[in-house]
Amino acid sequence: MKNIYLVGFMGTGKTSVGRELARRKKRQFVDLDELIEMRQKRRIADIFAKEGEPYFRKIEKLALREVAKENNFVVACGGGIVIDPDNIKIMKATGAVICLTACPKVIFERTRGYEHRPLLNVPEPEKQIELLLKLRAPYYARADKEIDTSKTPLSGVVDKILGFVEKKGRKKKNVRD
Repeated sequence: MKNIYLVGFMGTGKTSVGRELARRKKRQFVDLDELIEMRQKRRIADIFAKEGEPYFRKIEKLALREVAKENNFVVACGGGIVIDPDNIKIMKATGAVICLTACPKVIFERTRGYEHRPLLNVPEPEKQIELLLKLRAPYYARADKEIDTSKTPLSGVVDKILGFVEKKGRKKKNVRD
């Protein structure tokens, strides 16, 4: 198995799950948003505010392309990365795509009070969460596996991912035999 890409809406646990998954699999962990912030020398919220979402999506795609050249990485992706079909193709060609989900109420509880969530800095963030989840649902559905993190502890989510990845790896090996 090459890379493991974690996609899903903000607040579903991509970074926390990714760090633990990488630790348990003894792999390198990369958070694309953190990589972008480091390279741009500014926060994602500032990029959105000054340059706009299209500019951010462009540099996000460049970061993904670079990371996709690596092997055995666990990659936490930004919530909107799936909107670009090219990004899905890149991730599927170089690894497994796991979509972490959570119900809108849980997402709101996990993300409220964080100013670094530019798409939720609106008067009614709960409604914004519901709208964005509906708009992104067809894109998230293209993942290889979906895991709801609403009520599952971190270790349980990681166990589910490991089970899926190992099963997928065995299937590929059997096809080659």
